[in-house]
Amino acid sequence: MDYCGIKEYLKGELERVNAVIRESLASDIELLNKTNQSLLDHSGKQLRPVLALLVAKACSGGFVTEDTIHYAAAAELLHNATLLHDDVADGSLQRRGCPTVMSLLGGRASVLLGDFWLVKAMHNILQSDNSSAQVIRLFSKTLSDLAEGEMLQLQKAASCDTKEPDYYRIIFSKTASLFEAAAVSAAISVGASAEKKKAVKNYARSLGIAFQIKDDILDYDGDESIGKPVGLDLMERKMTLPLLGALSKVDKATADTVRHKVSMIEEIPDAQNDIATFVRQFEGVDYARARLGEYVDNAKIFLRALGQGPCVDMLGAIADFVAERKS
Repeated sequence: MDYCGIKEYLKGELERVNAVIRESLASDIELLNKTNQSLLDHSGKQLRPVLALLVAKACSGGFVTEDTIHYAAAAELLHNATLLHDDVADGSLQRRGCPTVMSLLGGRASVLLGDFWLVKAMHNILQSDNSSAQVIRLFSKTLSDLAEGEMLQLQKAASCDTKEPDYYRIIFSKTASLFEAAAVSAAISVGASAEKKKAVKNYARSLGIAFQIKDDILDYDGDESIGKPVGLDLMERKMTLPLLGALSKVDKATADTVRHKVSMIEEIPDAQNDIATFVRQFEGVDYARARLGEYVDNAKIFLRALGQGPCVDMLGAIADFVAERKS
């Protein structure tokens, strides 16, 4: 089943999640409501709530709870809160093919709106009488991971000495940690066993890392249809896996020269084209694709602990979707 088919299968539950999100964001401030509605109209793939709903069904034998719905809504609200903050940190003018809040209303408005969505995410978790304390700790760790990942990325963009372990720590913190929180909170919401919670945690971590590797591949090998300018990461001196893979195949002197070009990307004419050519010459994208395949395979292996069933199969299909997507 493809991703559209999975969303159709979850249509009823996703409608409940989206209704909770809309209700959570309601305000008597016109500008806030108008901006929120614009964001909801361009809500993207909603991969995190889809993941949460499927995990709950896979762990429970087919049902979700009210806690599942609220935790899935919280994951989507938190995800969008981080995007609103990231757009300010990165100076992004476009996301999902549309102008960012930052570009339309300024950085202050984007930060404030992100804070609003973040608070509403926490509010949804606190709706539970059963497991809110446990899930708050889970999402709090995710927020800590996100902040640490962002700071490490800024540090490495300044020094241009990123190594693969740094890269994997950054992408776990900034991307995979929220996949993990969405999946584990969903398992908690249906009273899953410790074995199943461990399995979905490992699955979601591998899935989230695969998702970000694919994003970084698209930054070198995509086109403007992905919803953000191609090559943006490089212009921000972010050294991602395609470049790191190419660097692993050359001697230190060559690697140092390339790293210097990254550090001077805005000052050296044609530096961006030279680095992109270097990545192609030394098959950096192929290197990243191989690592992507490993994480997708690992994600599927972790699903075995959940047994068999249509929702387990769909979780496997989501891993394939992450690897094959074009945007």
